[in-house]
Amino acid sequence: MKEQVKKGVLEIFVLAILMRSDSYGYKIVSDLIQYIDISESTLYPILRRLEKANELETYNVLFQGRNRKYYKITKTGKKHIDEFLLEWEDIRKIYDILMK
Repeated sequence: MKEQVKKGVLEIFVLAILMRSDSYGYKIVSDLIQYIDISESTLYPILRRLEKANELETYNVLFQGRNRKYYKITKTGKKHIDEFLLEWEDIRKIYDILMK
């Protein structure tokens, strides 16, 4: 269960970064590293999973003669964040009880 929770939280982190603006892999890692320890090898499977779940969509931009793949959050991805926040409120209530 611990791994499932961690995977779910990492997905939310990625979606939250993409709520700010569309981005590409290396930049997403750079933005996330301020909050959590993550590598590109961890990020790309998450991006593929989110894309497969229709929570992200991709497009290419030509940059210095090469295509750079950008990721954009979809309505489904935004809904995932909203659902997570509702669940998190319940978890926070339990945490508050435990810490009193």
